[in-house]
Amino acid sequence: MSQVRLEDISKRFGDVEVVKGINLTVNDGEFLVLVGPSGCGKSTILRMIAGLEEISSGRLYIGDRLVNDIPPKDRDIAMVFQNYALYPHMTVYQNMAFGLQRRHTSKAEIDRRVGMAADMLELRPYLKRKPKELSGGQRQRVALGRAIVREPEVFLMDEPLSNLDAKLRVQTRAEISRLHQRIRRTTIYVTHDQTEAMTMGDRIVVLSNGIIQQVGSPQELYAHPANQFVATFIGSPAMNIFPHAHVARSDGALRIAVADQYLTLPDNVANVLSGFENRDITIGLRPEDFTSQNNHVPGQTLQGTVDVVEHLGNEQLLYVKMANNVVLARVDPSLSARAGDTVTLGINPEHLHAFDPDSTKALV
Repeated sequence: MSQVRLEDISKRFGDVEVVKGINLTVNDGEFLVLVGPSGCGKSTILRMIAGLEEISSGRLYIGDRLVNDIPPKDRDIAMVFQNYALYPHMTVYQNMAFGLQRRHTSKAEIDRRVGMAADMLELRPYLKRKPKELSGGQRQRVALGRAIVREPEVFLMDEPLSNLDAKLRVQTRAEISRLHQRIRRTTIYVTHDQTEAMTMGDRIVVLSNGIIQQVGSPQELYAHPANQFVATFIGSPAMNIFPHAHVARSDGALRIAVADQYLTLPDNVANVLSGFENRDITIGLRPEDFTSQNNHVPGQTLQGTVDVVEHLGNEQLLYVKMANNVVLARVDPSLSARAGDTVTLGINPEHLHAFDPDSTKALV
């Protein structure tokens, strides 16, 4: 049993509360990702679970044990750090074996566990090398191997890919995901990169200012963000936001003014927004929800002037000026568009996201 449970966990540094009443259950065998901007408290939460940071208030359980006052070495966790934290004077084998040797594990058992982890991470050819003789990706795999040989109940990973270049990040991301599928140990992973979070996590916890904004599967957070912060943080490129969108009725239909243009709302969206008639709300549209096809439906288009075009091979990104907004649209590469051109982009109103302008909570 390796469930991790945080009950009303808070952390204060002096008068500053950086983690504020976190309640969270990480299920046995789950890969849970903590994501958010720098300073949101995600690494502090991880360090409290590891026992490297004292809990100011609340209760932390690993399995059925209350571990608030249990030292890190007795919590049955293994942590992978951002900077690898390898001993430079030791070989790969020695780095991976060091923790087991400190626990007086037998030589035969150390050989078995190190060999198993080395095979799993394709490190066997490098066991006699020292860290300076390895690439960044290989060093990160050694750090993972050192955690694996411990055979802990819980893995904690604190931005382990942030020091790698883009190609290595993608490769190592896949390796960590495959590793988790094989060993199915409870894993809590911290990152500020929402792409990592979306591609790796069974569930994602989005944090801001020490408070949980939303917990859910990647698809839940993408399709049904709880508030404007989650909506703009999850998804790449980020969601377009239109403040001061005015809801009004015209010719019997509920419409919304977006960038000085009117969109007709489908019945299910209109029913939700009817309480905001003659009021302003905030509208969100993801770049991928635009279409450049010609079969546009009246009341389901936005028009603007192309400012910048970014060609990405299989797609292109258009930066389009619409009234006081610059809108980013991800469209088909076959569209011939240059700076200064007027373009008409179709949208599906079913994909509209609407937010309360005061609370920023999602309306649809």
